[in-house]
Amino acid sequence: MDRNPLTAARADLSPGDLDRKLGVEVLEASASRLVARMPVATNTQSYGLLHGGASAALAEAVGSWAAVLHAGPGRTAVGVELNVTHHRSARDGHVTAVATPLHRGRTMATYAVAVNDEEGRAVCSARMTCYLRDETGS
Repeated sequence: MDRNPLTAARADLSPGDLDRKLGVEVLEASASRLVARMPVATNTQSYGLLHGGASAALAEAVGSWAAVLHAGPGRTAVGVELNVTHHRSARDGHVTAVATPLHRGRTMATYAVAVNDEEGRAVCSARMTCYLRDETGS
C-alpha cells in the first residue's frame, strides 16, 4: 500500500521536481481537503525568513492537486490564477498548507489555501483557480 496520500488518491499523480526540491510532504489528499507541509529551512530568502515564492509554490501545488482529484480520472487541472497574501514570516520548523474548495464545477475549480506556521498562525492565504480539461496524450 502506498504511503503517499496523493498517489494513493490517484496513482498517476505525484509531487513534481519543484515540490521535491522544496521538501513538500503530502499528509492528506482528497478533492474536499488537501494538506501538505514544507520545511522552512532550505526555503528561505536573504534575511533567513521563509521565501514568499516558496509559500506561493506550496499553495499552488496543494490547490492544483485538489483540483486534479476533483476533475477525476482521465482529466487534469491547469492553473489559471494564483493570488497570495503574505501575513507573517516564519524562521524555522514547518509550514502547513490546507486547501479547501470554494467552487468545484465541471470546467473550473477554485480552492482557498491557508498556510500556517507550527503555532497555527497565518503565514499566507491564497486562492488557486484551475481550468479542468480532458488529458491529452503528449
